[in-house]
Amino acid sequence: MEDVYELYCRGCQLIADGHHHQAAVPLRRARDLSPQSASIREALGRALFRTQHYQEAAAEFRAVADHAPTNDYALFCLGRCLQLMGRNAEARAPLAQAASLQPERRDYQLYLARAAAAESR
Repeated sequence: MEDVYELYCRGCQLIADGHHHQAAVPLRRARDLSPQSASIREALGRALFRTQHYQEAAAEFRAVADHAPTNDYALFCLGRCLQLMGRNAEARAPLAQAASLQPERRDYQLYLARAAAAESR
C-alpha cells in the first residue's frame, strides 16, 4: 500500500511539472485514504480545475472551505469553478467571502464583479 504522503508529494510534483491529468490519479488515492486532509483536497481541486473538471474541482474546494471557512483560496477557487459552470449567482457568495477575507487581492474583487455583472444580464 502506498503512503498518503508519497501520493500527495507525487501529485504535487506532477502539478508543478504541468501534468494535471496525471496528478489527479495519486491525489484521488491520497484523498480517499485521508479525506479530512485539506492540503490533499486543495491540490486535487487545483489539478481538476486545470483539466476543466469544474464540478469535481468545486466539490474538493467546497470540502476544504467547509472544513476551514476562512480559507480564502478555497473559497475563491470554489467561486471560480461555479462561474465557469455558468452558475454566477451561486458563485457570488464564496467570491464575496474570499474578497472580504483578503480585500487587497484585486483578482478576488475582479471575479466577484464579473459574477455580479454576468448575473445581472
